[in-house]
Amino acid sequence: MTTLINPTLLKPQLQSPSTAPAYTIHLFRGGPISIAEYMEEVLTNPKAGFYINRDVFGAEGDFITSPEVSQMFGEMIGVWAMCLWEQMGQPNRVNLVELGPGRGTLMMDLLRGASKFKNFTESLHLHLVECSPTLQKLQHQNLKCVDEDHMADNVGKRTISTLAGTPVSWHSALEQVPSGLPTIIIAHEFYDALPVHQFQRVSHGWCEKMVDLEEDSSTFRFVLSPQPTPAILYLMKRCKWAATEEIAKLDQIEVCPKAMELTQTIAKRISSDGGGALIIDYGLNKVVSDSLQAIRKHKFVHILDNPGSADLSAYVDFASIRRSAEEVSGEVSVHGPMTQSQFLGSLGINFRVEALLQNCTEEQAESLRTGYWRLVGEGEAPFWEGPEEEVPIGMGTRYMAMSIVNKKQGTPVPFQ
Repeated sequence: MTTLINPTLLKPQLQSPSTAPAYTIHLFRGGPISIAEYMEEVLTNPKAGFYINRDVFGAEGDFITSPEVSQMFGEMIGVWAMCLWEQMGQPNRVNLVELGPGRGTLMMDLLRGASKFKNFTESLHLHLVECSPTLQKLQHQNLKCVDEDHMADNVGKRTISTLAGTPVSWHSALEQVPSGLPTIIIAHEFYDALPVHQFQRVSHGWCEKMVDLEEDSSTFRFVLSPQPTPAILYLMKRCKWAATEEIAKLDQIEVCPKAMELTQTIAKRISSDGGGALIIDYGLNKVVSDSLQAIRKHKFVHILDNPGSADLSAYVDFASIRRSAEEVSGEVSVHGPMTQSQFLGSLGINFRVEALLQNCTEEQAESLRTGYWRLVGEGEAPFWEGPEEEVPIGMGTRYMAMSIVNKKQGTPVPFQ
């Protein structure tokens, strides 16, 4: 038996859920499922998952990420990676890993921007962690990859990005990336799509919020679990990491076990192989309460509406990432978070935009100014003179950057 949530305790919903698609019905044969299970199904179902069979990025997609806003974002990430490589002692072989590369735009701009620094680019083997066949093809195309035969070396086929002559491999999970080499990991807007569990405070403690079918099996609804669920262990761990007064103020809490586990995998890899990771996402440096949202065609929609047609994401709990990394290894140090604006500014994006503005058309200049504002600004752009509905919104303070590095390398740029 399940307990219906009091509707007044839920966030205002934007529209009523539509009919439950047939491919999701089997999920409920054992009763309600967690929000995390629901997220995982609607985002990565092999047949109908949101990320699997379509290009969801850019103006024609469902949302725009920083690399799609301006080439300068990928270039600045390249500056960060090169600085870390130098701190690592300029090793001649390095695994450069990106988690969830989207269209490959960030890595395309990184490799193009770094192509003059031959010692750096020639050391790289690029590893893209991507589960979508559609996006893998786009990444292959945008990185200008060619497939070469290397039978003489017993390697078989090898894929090379002609942007910088860099070998490229694809994997469905970080664990599949070969170990044993110094590793630089980029996780940009990856953590926010990891499935979260939501808990609600009730008279006798905390209950997990679940998703269930309505009695006519046509639509979804939220319910509360009447007994403890396995995810309660992660809630207990998260509460232990937080101050008592912080938890006392909250009626709802989100926890992301997969983020904790991924962070520990990253920390172990960096501890054993050397290197570092950069995590950039929107989030908070404290316990996250109720942030799960759905976006379709650049507009917010009901979380349960037409599953598989909208992107689901939640705020990243940066404080939890820090504790997860520190808990698993004494060989790594965690730095940040700092705002994206501070991060990009310290890496020199101001000088980069000025240099680009010296040699461009007026149309290109407007695109550069708009892109720059979106990356480092806050709120609506004050210089905008175009249609009100198209005004650039700054992501500079909503997005945060955090780095996990092997202690041997010291403090990474620009966290000193």
